[in-house]
Amino acid sequence: AEQRGGSGAGAAARSLTGASPAALAVKFGARQRSPHCLLVKEHQVREGAGAAHPPRRTLFVLNVPPYCSPDSLSRLFARCGHVQSVDICDKPGLGEKKEKVTSKFFNRKTVTGFQVAYVVFRKPAGVQAAKALAREGPLLISTESHPVKTGISKWIDSYAASVVDPEELKAEVDAYMQDYDKKIEEEEAKAAKEEGVPDEEGWVKVTRKGRKPGLPRTEAANLRVLEREKQKRARKELLNFYAWQHRETKREHIAQLRKKFEEDKQRIALMRAQRKFRPY
Repeated sequence: AEQRGGSGAGAAARSLTGASPAALAVKFGARQRSPHCLLVKEHQVREGAGAAHPPRRTLFVLNVPPYCSPDSLSRLFARCGHVQSVDICDKPGLGEKKEKVTSKFFNRKTVTGFQVAYVVFRKPAGVQAAKALAREGPLLISTESHPVKTGISKWIDSYAASVVDPEELKAEVDAYMQDYDKKIEEEEAKAAKEEGVPDEEGWVKVTRKGRKPGLPRTEAANLRVLEREKQKRARKELLNFYAWQHRETKREHIAQLRKKFEEDKQRIALMRAQRKFRPY
């Protein structure tokens, strides 16, 4: 029992050690005195959580400063093995693959604080070598061969990048509009093909044509319309089912009104005979 307990405690300690991140000391430049710590560990995902960052080959990096770009991290960990890709995020995600941003002028995001990064190596040995860097001295992010711009030079580059080239912008907008027109043509062709064809319940979709034709419905909109039609038919059937009850209720109500009317006529005649009727 003691041996089993000891082996279980050792396994728990080993799993805790493997799960805890290692502190990797880095410096912005050689003149910086105090190092900055990056927390690195092997990225582990749950089953079915996504495969954007492959297990055993992905290094999860915490406390990434704003001046660290994907190129800087790629050069920093290049000594551990071939870096396949570097993905910097605001916070840890579930591993879903993000939509690739292809626009140069739209959806541009500025880094404002510390972030996290996923460094994907070509081989699993790169992750273990990166974790072993914690035993070495501080690593430099900005070197003479690959300097990281800061201060006025960084502001100048940011301003130069913010100036839009009209020709490039026009080319990007034209390409986007071509893709949009192609998508609209495909939707119109699909709507024309489905027009006049009854669905499973025998309904035929009718579209409005003319000088201002209506927009083609999407599949979700068609499902909502069918659901509303089903609810209408269900309510109509329910009302027809209880129609005899409504008729009987109306007849009883009318009979009660007539009975009350006759009683009121008799009471008024009696009051007139007794000369107690004073309408004014």
